[in-house]
Amino acid sequence: MIKKYISDLKHEFKGYNGGKLAKDAMAGLTVAAVALPLALAFGVSSGADAQAGLITAIFAGLIMGVLSGASYQISGPTGAMAAILMGISAAYGIEGVLIAGLLSGIILLLAGIFKLGNLVSFIPAPVITGFTSGIAITIALGQVDNFFGTTSVGENAIEKLLSYGQLGFSIDMTTLFFGALVVVIMLIYPKKLNAIIPSSLMGIIIALVVNMIMNPTPVITEVGTIPSSLVSKNGLLTAGVDFSKISALISPAISIAALGMIESLLCGASAGKMKGEKMDARRELIAQGIGNIVIPLFGGVPATSAIARTSVAIKSGGVTRLVSVFHSVTLLLAMFLLGPVMSRIPLAALAGVLMVTAWRMNEWHEIKHIFKNKLYFSILQFLVTMIATVVFDLTIAIIIGVLLAMLVFVVKNTELYLKISDVDNAKLEGKGINISDDVRVRVVYLAGPLFFGTQDKVMNALSQMPDDTNTIILSMRGVPYVDDSAVTELEAVAKECNDKNIRLLITGLQAKVEKHLTDSGFIASFGSDNIYWDAVEAFRSLQ
Repeated sequence: MIKKYISDLKHEFKGYNGGKLAKDAMAGLTVAAVALPLALAFGVSSGADAQAGLITAIFAGLIMGVLSGASYQISGPTGAMAAILMGISAAYGIEGVLIAGLLSGIILLLAGIFKLGNLVSFIPAPVITGFTSGIAITIALGQVDNFFGTTSVGENAIEKLLSYGQLGFSIDMTTLFFGALVVVIMLIYPKKLNAIIPSSLMGIIIALVVNMIMNPTPVITEVGTIPSSLVSKNGLLTAGVDFSKISALISPAISIAALGMIESLLCGASAGKMKGEKMDARRELIAQGIGNIVIPLFGGVPATSAIARTSVAIKSGGVTRLVSVFHSVTLLLAMFLLGPVMSRIPLAALAGVLMVTAWRMNEWHEIKHIFKNKLYFSILQFLVTMIATVVFDLTIAIIIGVLLAMLVFVVKNTELYLKISDVDNAKLEGKGINISDDVRVRVVYLAGPLFFGTQDKVMNALSQMPDDTNTIILSMRGVPYVDDSAVTELEAVAKECNDKNIRLLITGLQAKVEKHLTDSGFIASFGSDNIYWDAVEAFRSLQ
């Protein structure tokens, strides 16, 4: 793997020159402009602080970017991750978030070593869309207090929402002004300018300027002091690790690792199509693992690849993974040089950024597609996963979504299709087959597995036969599997036909089905002379 990494680096930097370096530097600067407000917002919304968000983005860009499985991945704090960390922080505090992040890094590292990245491909698209929407709802609900200036209690978004019934919902108009200001700016911001200065950054700048000019009384809640240090006082290097909490944090760590794996690999797959470069999934997971082991030591929250920043890097002309490094260096300079200014950013402004981000996170095209085309099974998977994500956590939501998808798959693929068809004598005569007029034949076509869940359909078909039917051809070419219950059913069908003086012929048995019917003794009792390769042979036997 190390040899392949070195080989990929040589290929990536082959012919590298000043022009490409300039492109990487400009792309890195552009990505940093996008990442800065998001890092601050996700740091605060995760239950930590703005410094933690910056530390996360800086180290993620350096470690994960350099070790990444592709040249284009940009990692950092994300909205989806912040939604999970919000609940963990409420239950276990910031220390719990950092320990869970460290454990998730170990899990991701092991997942990469043992090549478990392919597991993501087993998650259906409606499930991914569902938990993405669920995370978006969780982010939005988690920012209600900061956006409206209200107060709530609870360990998750639902509990906080319900607490308004007891605590009331008293809106602070100054706080709402700053939140709404950023939302409006981001929604009406010209797309052409967005390529120069991202709408989120412009919204934060305007809100910051207005706040400093107005200096409202009472002073609204602001981001607060951002120390010029890459080591937070909450970092595990400084505060240490309480090993007694590890067992309780394993489940949250699995949720973080699961999201990190899903987001990173899906980001890589999507961005890979944009750049025409395939990502090494195994190396990406190892990079994510190492990054998430290191980041909590300095006080950063768990990180993952971010599709928004990655797509900006590609669209900005980024050539190599140095884009990620330049983005981190820019954020580092911002922390040291602009810390005092950024400390005056209203929390409501960051809440506005997250509200718009939550809205844009939804895969609206996919949602519209499944509802417009009335794909009921996909709609069910989407809604159940979305609700489970909001009510429970990501791990449970994914498990529920995948189990539901498996159930849907079983239901759809174990359905037995049955059709009763009359016989067109004119077509038979064209094949040189002449059947006497007193032979009234009906053909029953079966498609799908014949097992305990579908066996009664064959018997029910007998009751639908016209009264003059005296011969039935049971075409089983479309039946790939039969079980013992189905054998019993066929025996009952054969007996019923015999009692009614109806001749029963069976055609088109697949090899596995024929073997099972032979081993069960059905063919011996039914008579091999009543079994034919196809319907044409069966018709010839009726002449």
